[in-house]
Amino acid sequence: MSNQKKLDAYKQLELKSRVDDASPHRLIQMLLEGALSAIAEAQGAMTRGHIVVKGERITRAINIVSGLRDSLKPEGGNTLPYDLDRLYEYMQRRLLEAHAQNEGEGLAEVSELLLTIKSGWDDISP
Repeated sequence: MSNQKKLDAYKQLELKSRVDDASPHRLIQMLLEGALSAIAEAQGAMTRGHIVVKGERITRAINIVSGLRDSLKPEGGNTLPYDLDRLYEYMQRRLLEAHAQNEGEGLAEVSELLLTIKSGWDDISP
């Protein structure tokens, strides 16, 4: 087994361990962190002209945002889950556009939106 494959296997094991021990609050934080990381990697790949890696990382970010959407739970008259769902849908669309048009502005925009959400989420006590 190559060193890269060993490193990837270790990372997967570490992530599984962190997920298994995480609270629901922490899981959302981890999803936000994962999406931000995937977007940053996509931006780097775009800059270097690595189209395949860019596509893989944008796809990962879209899938994570989809997971965030799936985690929303409507409650009574609270409009926050509905508003977040619309925002996440917008983010997914912008990520697709950024990929198709190879433009970093869309990636930066979604990254800023996710950072704003993460900042608010980080301020919530679990």
